[in-house]
Amino acid sequence: MKDIKIHNFIDYKNDMFFLLAGPCVIEGEEITYKIAEQLKAITQKYKVPFIFKASYKKANRSKISSFTGIGDIKGLEILRNIRKDLQIAIVTDIHSVKEAELAAQYDIDVLQIPAFLCRQTELLEAAAKTGKYVNIKKGQFLSPESIFYAAQKVVDCNNNNIFLTERGTQFGYTDLIVDFRSIPKMKKFGFPVIMDVTHSLQKPNQDSGVTGGEPEFIPTMAKAALVSGADGLFMETHPNPKEAKSDGANMLNLNLMDNLLCQLTKLKETINQIEKQ
Repeated sequence: MKDIKIHNFIDYKNDMFFLLAGPCVIEGEEITYKIAEQLKAITQKYKVPFIFKASYKKANRSKISSFTGIGDIKGLEILRNIRKDLQIAIVTDIHSVKEAELAAQYDIDVLQIPAFLCRQTELLEAAAKTGKYVNIKKGQFLSPESIFYAAQKVVDCNNNNIFLTERGTQFGYTDLIVDFRSIPKMKKFGFPVIMDVTHSLQKPNQDSGVTGGEPEFIPTMAKAALVSGADGLFMETHPNPKEAKSDGANMLNLNLMDNLLCQLTKLKETINQIEKQ
């Protein structure tokens, strides 16, 4: 796997996993800054390379009445200010060619392609042409081998700054499973592979129109991902998941992040030692 270099924020050489973490969606300036500040402090404590994640817009919701954001420009301005003030890299979702171009203008470091859109050629090409890192989430309907073709669309636009993310496979209508063989399979393509821990624990398509989840298995999923060779972990987190306006059912309580990263960094160090033997 090639090294990751993002501005002067991250210079990653695979001795520790990197973390993409933050709230599902921007709910307001104050709470977004609070989460970013806490995550920066925790990740610095454990020397974990960190990319702050928050969607400025949620385009994929079960119900038309679900919260989608505070406004595109306002959300992007908050992300740009957090990047500048806290000196951290930023990742956010995009859903269209127009959004790729817009997000790039606001200094977003990593443009994330949602799983349902991972085969949208124009979207992948638009993200690639910005020159930013492109994080492609593997669709719940794709094999790990098939995601290669999505990555190739980005490469064909002369952009090799690609992340590939596993986020579970649809198992019936209301559950997801993770085949951890997909991590080493996707790593063969030469790009960093990320495990989306929290979305893999979703319970989609509930009769209530609100996605469920099993956040009690977050530590288990994260540990299994590292043992399977994941380069990075993706986790959505919130100070009070029950009050979160999107994906609260599967988010990690922010108060649990410190202890979890303590465990995960120790595990990664042990894995490194074993692999050197």
